[in-house]
Amino acid sequence: MYLALTIGFLVISQICESHVVVRDTEDESFITPNYVHYDDLHTLFKKLENEHPDMVKLYSIGKSVGGRDMMVLRIHKNVKEPAALTPMFKYVGNMHGDETLGRQLLIYLAQYLVYNYGKNKRVTNLLDKTDIHIMPSMNPDGFENSQEGKCSSLGRYVGRQNENAVDLNRNFPDQFRDNYVTFANRQPETVAVMKWIMSNPFVLTNADCCVGSKSPDDQLFEKLALLYASKHPVMTKGNACNDEYFDRGITNGAKWYELNGGMQDFNYVHSNCYEVTFELSCCKYPPVEQLAGEWLNNKEPLLSYIEAVHWGVKGLVADENGSPIKDAVIMVTGINHNVSTTANGEYWRLLLPDTYEIAAYTYGYKPATPVQVVVKENQTTIQNFVLQKSPNTESTNQGLNNTKFRTTKISEH
Repeated sequence: MYLALTIGFLVISQICESHVVVRDTEDESFITPNYVHYDDLHTLFKKLENEHPDMVKLYSIGKSVGGRDMMVLRIHKNVKEPAALTPMFKYVGNMHGDETLGRQLLIYLAQYLVYNYGKNKRVTNLLDKTDIHIMPSMNPDGFENSQEGKCSSLGRYVGRQNENAVDLNRNFPDQFRDNYVTFANRQPETVAVMKWIMSNPFVLTNADCCVGSKSPDDQLFEKLALLYASKHPVMTKGNACNDEYFDRGITNGAKWYELNGGMQDFNYVHSNCYEVTFELSCCKYPPVEQLAGEWLNNKEPLLSYIEAVHWGVKGLVADENGSPIKDAVIMVTGINHNVSTTANGEYWRLLLPDTYEIAAYTYGYKPATPVQVVVKENQTTIQNFVLQKSPNTESTNQGLNNTKFRTTKISEH
């Protein structure tokens, strides 16, 4: 997998018709040279929710060690009831509490999306078609313990780690060592994110961890990384930080450094979600004077990356009566990584432009005949499947022996 890399912080990421009359303008009056701290962030997000109740929903996925809410702002045209097949996208920032730029950029991004809906065509189209979830800080305690202007971690990694002095970027289950997902002996922040990931069908996100060997979707990850880096005026040069050079501003995580227990691998192995890491600053906690310039550098990459959630194929899997089929497997020939359907029978499969053979399978049903699907640049192809009940479940199951099903085993202990 690949990282879009530049100038030490990491940001951890049902089409409906719009009848809004849109003027192509922008409101960026909210860009101020200040970091928004925890209490003020809650006030800001509640204000956005109260002012735009049909479009904005503030929720918490859990509490940090220090008792702070892990806040998420959900933004969509109809946040209370998104239409079928609307893909879910998430941005997660500040996994290391002292890496603060991405946190502030996500706060700016949330305001930008809300305040420009109905004013800017691109933003309006994005919120009409995408269910966006923004978590500025996965480590709110660490952020509050960090020191503005420090370009490296404090002693004993205060701020970088959570309140229990644990690096959250090493605290997820390891895909090679753990035979099942367990919440025991993990930090509350990690458990909250794990449950959030496994209970929501996110399609695309960013992450702040690195990975090892190539994944089956290596070319897709590279394209996603290049998408962000190529839109960033500094990142694309590959030499923003003096001691390192990265061709086109990206690198494979394993070539940079390896780690166990990262969130990116957890998403890829235990959900349908794809993640790319963004390193946004050579300085962990840049001075406030740099914030406006960093917003200008990252606004286009942040928006373009969200739009990538619409690459590839999506559709519904149902039985002959039209009832949705949950946990059906969507298999793409030649790519050894499957996705599965939601309780509503929906699926989303990110793919690069090409022609693919795709099929749907599940136990107790006859496998769907594989179909050829053409994926075009920056477009979504719709491919639905209807599965017939099999009178002979045993023979159906034998036909699935070579199909890779996701079988995540969960233990609370």
